[in-house]
Amino acid sequence: MKFLQKLGKALMLPVACLPICAILMGIGYALCPSTMQGGDVVGLTQQIGFYLVKAGGALIDNMAWLFAIGVGVGMTDDHDGTGALAALVSWLMITNLLSAGNVATIMSLDEISTIAFQKIANPFIAIIAGIIGATCYNKFKNTKLPDWLAFFSGKRCVSIVSGVVSILVSVVLLFVWPLVFNGLVALGNGIAGMGAVGAGIYAFFNRLLIPTGLHHALNNVFWFDTIGLGDLSHFWAGDTTASANLSWDLGMYMSGFFPCMMFGIPGAALAMIQTAKSNKKKVAIGLVGSAALAAFLCGVTEPFEFGFMFLAPALYVVYALLYGIFTFITVLVGFRAGFSFSAGLTDLIFSASLPAARNTWMIIPLGIAAFVVFYVVFRFAITKWDLKTIGREDDEDNAEEQSAVLANNDFTEVAKIILEGVGGKDNVNTIDNCITRLRLTVKDNTLVNEKKIKSAGVAGVVRPSKTDVQVVVGMQVQHVADEFKKLCK
Repeated sequence: MKFLQKLGKALMLPVACLPICAILMGIGYALCPSTMQGGDVVGLTQQIGFYLVKAGGALIDNMAWLFAIGVGVGMTDDHDGTGALAALVSWLMITNLLSAGNVATIMSLDEISTIAFQKIANPFIAIIAGIIGATCYNKFKNTKLPDWLAFFSGKRCVSIVSGVVSILVSVVLLFVWPLVFNGLVALGNGIAGMGAVGAGIYAFFNRLLIPTGLHHALNNVFWFDTIGLGDLSHFWAGDTTASANLSWDLGMYMSGFFPCMMFGIPGAALAMIQTAKSNKKKVAIGLVGSAALAAFLCGVTEPFEFGFMFLAPALYVVYALLYGIFTFITVLVGFRAGFSFSAGLTDLIFSASLPAARNTWMIIPLGIAAFVVFYVVFRFAITKWDLKTIGREDDEDNAEEQSAVLANNDFTEVAKIILEGVGGKDNVNTIDNCITRLRLTVKDNTLVNEKKIKSAGVAGVVRPSKTDVQVVVGMQVQHVADEFKKLCK
């Protein structure tokens, strides 16, 4: 769980880039709807809209790159950029080695396996690359090589090691990835004929698989023509269930996402903001509020989802289940809408005029219900289970600690005394800090001298586990942490 929380915290860096992109795309699509369908761009207004869409898409379309780099930085012990470089090396190597064209030169691929490797550049692989880069940095940043290889000692060897590890991981994924992808396609085939229940099951798995990027496998089954369904393709081609002689109700695999993305996510976001700690509500509003707006306008949900899926994985399962339930209900009541990008307001407006659209006015009652249900469920789950969603993380301390005053303003001297108190730099494993605490892990807890640490003039020492040492410094902790890191080099 500690690893997942650290990963969730690391993902905040790239996730913070996404809301502005989603808002730009929402405005852009409103000004230039032909962008969604590849039509002509005519007039100044549409040209502005076109460029806004492309500006937002520059990051949304390359979100996996952001995740690889963000995780590479965020999960290193000292947030060093070398970890990001190593993660980028890993990402480029894995995605290139496992591209469909390269894999096809060494082994024969069926149609589904080809699609699997065409989808290898996804957020799941990016997160793996980020973890590889950060782990290699943490393990090998202080490596000492023989004199004739001294140039590659320390941080310079990290990317080299990351590349070697990535080759080994690619070999494993070469056999594992198509099996997983093909299994999900088989699952899609199994639920395709189950009507509204099947649509609900699909929506549940679609959201559940977002962290891995494997939702693309299901999307190919239901939205496109992998097995002959093509819900999205038929919808935007102007077909209806009758005109295309379809065995399912056209739009049923897209419609249920609209109330969840447009209204459910804002309801869940409100619950997160209200349950955030008082000293972190502004942070929660900034991250969660903007993510909710992005989801409402153009259905970009990743800024919201990646903001809590690793911090509170149990809540994410509940979130996916709510999608399944609302999709089931939406199919039953006859609301039909489609999207070419995602289930936001923009796509709802422009799909409403298509022949397969039905009862689009029902987004109002469905949306109100989704807002209320998501809000109540999220608020109950967060408070009942004490989940560490945005604004509720443990890495921030109480008001008393924030008002603590460091007795000694010589930060270098304070850091020296703390370092002596924890047994010297050879006994320090990791260094981090939050708003008020210097957070350390040590190799040998018997070498820690709390009396010596307190002599530095700090407010206190907390020992949450045998290897964890937290020194309560106060709001000047960043200065102490910077000096501490210098002493440990």
